[in-house]
Amino acid sequence: MLRIIALLIAPWFFFASSLHAEPIVPGSGEKVEIVGDNFEDVSWSYVMNGQKASHEQDEEQRPPGGRSRNGRWYESAMRGQPDFIKRVPTPPNGLAGSRGALMLRTSLSGIPGQISNTQMQDDLLMSVMGRLGQAVPVGWTPSFTVRVYLPPFEKWENRTGASFGVRGDCRGRNLDGQIEAYWPGFFILFRSETSKGIEQDYAQLSFRAQQSGLDLAGPKIMEPGWWTFGMTFTPDGRIHYYAHAGIEDLAEEDHLFSTFAYGWECLYFDNMFVNVANWEDGRNWSTPWVIDDPQFFVIPPEGQTLANLVRRSGFSRVANRSGGGGRPRPSFGKPGNSFNK
Repeated sequence: MLRIIALLIAPWFFFASSLHAEPIVPGSGEKVEIVGDNFEDVSWSYVMNGQKASHEQDEEQRPPGGRSRNGRWYESAMRGQPDFIKRVPTPPNGLAGSRGALMLRTSLSGIPGQISNTQMQDDLLMSVMGRLGQAVPVGWTPSFTVRVYLPPFEKWENRTGASFGVRGDCRGRNLDGQIEAYWPGFFILFRSETSKGIEQDYAQLSFRAQQSGLDLAGPKIMEPGWWTFGMTFTPDGRIHYYAHAGIEDLAEEDHLFSTFAYGWECLYFDNMFVNVANWEDGRNWSTPWVIDDPQFFVIPPEGQTLANLVRRSGFSRVANRSGGGGRPRPSFGKPGNSFNK
C-alpha cells in the first residue's frame, strides 16, 4: 500500500516515463558474491583506525583509514566515516531470515577537534573496485540494491534537511570532454513538524541529479519503515533510479527516474556508498540509520564471463565466493560532493 501511495502522490513521476531508452531493473544479471554484505556474521566488526578523514574541508586524509574486518567496507578519504558503525539485530519486518543489519550514526562529522555548527556528513563505502581489482565499465551494466530502515519519526534528528544518502562513486565524461569523478544517487530528507509551514513529520526522496545538475524532488514518505533502493548504470551512459517501500526485490514498476546526471556520460562504476548527515554542534547525533543486504550485480557483455571482471590476485578463481579486502583509491572531484552541492 505504501508503495502505491508513494507513486500516486508524486507529480514528478512523468519524468520516468518520458525518457526514451529502456531502463534496466537493479539486480538484473549476475550477483557478484565477493562484493556486498549481509551482516549475518555475529563477529562482524569495524576498526576506526584513528581520526577520520576530512579532505573536503581541510585536505587531510589521516591514513590508514577505517575498514571492516571482512574487507568489504572502508572509510571515505574525502569526508571520513560515521562515528558509530555496528552490526545490530535486524529491525522488525526485515528480510526473511535476516538476523543482522548495520547501524550508522554520526555526531562529530566535520574536521576532528573542531566544531562547525553547520550541517556536515560522513561516508561509508562498500568496496567494489578494491575487491574486483578494477573499476566496472558501464558496458557491464553494473547495478546495486540495498534495504534501508527508516526509524519512527520521533527518533530522527529533529532538523529539516538532508539526513541520509545512497549513492554511486562513479567516473564520467563531463561537459568539457574530461573524465572526472562524480556521485549520483538518492538523498532522504527530513521535514520536521517543528519547522515553519510543516504540519507533520515526513521524509522525502531527492534524486541527484538532473541533466541540468539540479537535484529533483521525489516522493514524500509519510510512514517510516523499510525501503528498497537500487541504481543501474547502463552502457549508454545514463543512470536509472529505483525504489519502493518494503523489502521486496525491485521490479520494473519501481522505476522512478533516469538521467545523464549533470549532463555527463557515465563511464565507470567504482563503489557504492552511504552518507550520514547531522548538524554538527558537538552534542547532536544523526538519525540512527540501518541498512541491510547491499548487493552488486553485472550483466556480462557478449563473450565475457564474471571471471573476466575479477582482476585481483586470489579472487580470479573464486569470483562467486567470498574473499578478502583490498585498498581502493579515494574519490575526489567537484559535482555532488556534499548534500549542498
